[in-house]
Amino acid sequence: MFKVIRGVNQLLDKLIIEFDKMLKVLTTTQESIREHPDVGILDSELSDNEKRKSIGLMRVNHTGEICAQGLYQGQSLTSRDPSNKEAFEKAAFEEIEHLAWTEQRLNELGGKPSILNPLFYLGSLTIGIAAGIVGDKWNLGFLEETESQVEQHLAQHMLELPKNDTKSLAIVKQMKIDEAKHKDMAHDYGAVELPILVKNLMKISSKVMTFTTYRI
Repeated sequence: MFKVIRGVNQLLDKLIIEFDKMLKVLTTTQESIREHPDVGILDSELSDNEKRKSIGLMRVNHTGEICAQGLYQGQSLTSRDPSNKEAFEKAAFEEIEHLAWTEQRLNELGGKPSILNPLFYLGSLTIGIAAGIVGDKWNLGFLEETESQVEQHLAQHMLELPKNDTKSLAIVKQMKIDEAKHKDMAHDYGAVELPILVKNLMKISSKVMTFTTYRI
């Protein structure tokens, strides 16, 4: 009886901790231990169209980092290998820094985060949990493919951002470097390649997120 009660208490404690993580991601201003990539870069004069473009793209990147937090949290919860769990938690910590960078830049540009962030967070959390349940190798494979697609997405944003928005460009450039490291980390830990159907579904999901959060 006491073992059952202790087990229930431990489960409740874990749920409270995870719920607290979610609230902090969605409702509090994040901080970065590393120096922001755009420190020392002066803000350039942007036209109204250029500013709208930068706001839209940085809002998409901010939501992408919200999704990353939900995904990593779900993967960490269901990962069986302790070393994999540590890898997910380390990557999630670095993604928090990306969240801080994009949030600050959005504020500087006069933009606001997407109102759809809670929805995308919960969706990513669910996907992360499901990926972990399937097995660690597939879990890592999902992480590797996610980071690969994010890296491509950031490379495209570097082309689309106004050339004189050097602050946003510096942030996106460093994020792209970090995402490549996370992709390589997943590969080194033993990720398996996902079926092409899963990869395509992930791309479609990403396009839906990008289309909606660019606007709202």
